[in-house]
Parts: sequence; C-alpha cells; structure tokens
Amino acid sequence: MPRIDPDNGALTVFNLFNTTDTSKQDLLLEAMRGIIDGANYPGWRSSTLHSGIASPGAANYIQWRSIDDLRERYEGENFKHSTVPYFAELTTTVNLLKTEVVFVQNRDGSAQTEIGTERGDVTVIGVMGVDPKDQGTLVSLMGRPDEWMREVPGYRSHSILRGIDSDYVVNYAQWDSEESYLKFHNMPESERPEHDRAMRHRGKSLLTSREANTYQTVYSRSRPADLPDV
Repeated sequence: MPRIDPDNGALTVFNLFNTTDTSKQDLLLEAMRGIIDGANYPGWRSSTLHSGIASPGAANYIQWRSIDDLRERYEGENFKHSTVPYFAELTTTVNLLKTEVVFVQNRDGSAQTEIGTERGDVTVIGVMGVDPKDQGTLVSLMGRPDEWMREVPGYRSHSILRGIDSDYVVNYAQWDSEESYLKFHNMPESERPEHDRAMRHRGKSLLTSREANTYQTVYSRSRPADLPDV
C-alpha cells in the first residue's frame, strides 16, 4: 500500500480531472485503471486512483522517483498523441500538479499515512492557489501539528504538499465518512478553537483561488518488488 511520507524523497503528482456526468467519470476511471495496470515506466513508484463524490471527476495520486522521470513519461509520443486527446474528450478540465510532501499528521500521532482501497477513506483534495511570494507562509500555516484536529470525530489524517511551480498548495485529507467531513467543514467559526480560527483567517487572506472535491479511493498499484527502479 502506498505511503505518504515527507521523508521518502518521492515526487508526488496529482492528475485531477473534472467531467460533466457519472457516465464520463466511469469511462475516465476505466481508462486510467488500464494505464495504471500497464505502468512500468522508469522511476514510477505508485498510482492511487480516486473517484469523485461531490462532483464528477477523478484524481490520480502518483509517486515518482524524480521530476526527470516524470518528464520522460509525459514527453512520450504515445502520451501526447493518444492519451491526452482521449482524456480531452471526456473532461472539462485537466490539471497536472507536481508537488512534494512537506507535512503529514495522522490521527494516531505519526507523521505518515497510507493510501489505498482497503482503508475505506473519504478523501478530500483541496488545491489552493497562492502568489509565489506567499507560498512559504501558507505552507507554514497549514503544516503545523494540531492536537485539536486529531480529536475531531471522523478525522484520519491530512497531508500538506507544496507545489513545485510555487503558485499552489495541496491539502490531501482522509476522513472516515463524507458526513463527518462535511460536519467539520461546515462547523461554525465560533465552535472552533482560537488557533484554528486565526490560521483559517490568515490562510484565506493569502489565497488567490481554491478548488476541492471529495473522493473515494477505487484502485491502487505500486511498482512490483521485482521490477528495478531504473
């Protein structure tokens, strides 16, 4: 099972797809699962596929050894002339976000978490646009241990990832149900502790945009142990 860990040195790539309806979402997930099953690219480590809940779409959480390995994959002729045009027919938007994990908090207190279908997580992926000069401040605000969050009913983990392109930050959060996440998300400010209210207020002032969706993890595959990472 793939692991989110700030110390594993992986490049994390989010492929985020929005589409118009569940039928196109099903086709998108089928196509992506086929790509994941055939993945044997140099430097590829794992792919975890997520199906949109609140809005139709899909997300692929991909771990690579390095940005050079990623570049070799996406500059390939088959990807540019076959894969990309097919996804363009099914989606309204496609985002490829290159990131690095900078912080993980787990409910049990550990600084790493696993991702996979066996866990039954409801995952929230939030992409926050930010001016490059403010990215470090936003990462520092969000990437702090928070004992209160660990006690929130339904909370499992959250991971903060810094965008390599410097103008976004990603929050990848795991919850035990959509109901528990929505209860937290819609919690009145007056019921939140002072440090959380201050962080949210300061964080919102730095954002240039924000997009989020809830997902169910539907498929995951990691590099086979007998396949060299070269």
